[in-house]
Amino acid sequence: MSGNITTTVTAARLRRIVNRTALLALVWLVVTEADTHSLVPGVPIVIAGAALSLVLSPDSLMAVHPMGALRFVRFFAVQSVLGGVDVALRAIRPSMPLQPAIIRYPLRVTGRWPRVFLTNTISMLPGTLSSRLDDEAIEVHVLDCSRPVMRELADVECRVADLFGSNLPPLEEEGAA
Repeated sequence: MSGNITTTVTAARLRRIVNRTALLALVWLVVTEADTHSLVPGVPIVIAGAALSLVLSPDSLMAVHPMGALRFVRFFAVQSVLGGVDVALRAIRPSMPLQPAIIRYPLRVTGRWPRVFLTNTISMLPGTLSSRLDDEAIEVHVLDCSRPVMRELADVECRVADLFGSNLPPLEEEGAA
């Protein structure tokens, strides 16, 4: 019986090492635009990065689900383009409404990494900036609170939950902006 547990644990560790190395190699290839000359420094850096990530965070990084990641990348790309267009329109047409506000968004997603990832994602989307994260909520500075901000934040949170393979309880509508 003990041999089966050891084999399972070893297989899981090996899978984590391979997955992290592959993920970091993919990031390296994207950043260097697949330049073959970058392989000489890239291979040891990727291996060291994968090893370091295993030491610093043994289990949490591989909670990302591949299909959720693909859906998230598509969502994020579309939102970035739409947000960029919105910001450009606001720059060339200053008459567009601005109603800045701080919104307190109640968190449904659990876990340290999903919450940090959600906070950072919100800050990367135009028109929003995460200003505080606590155990229950994220405070978000928004440029235009006349938009359905709570629904938009809920959508981002659902996408992040999908990325990490979780389902969320329904968002309570009280105080929705």
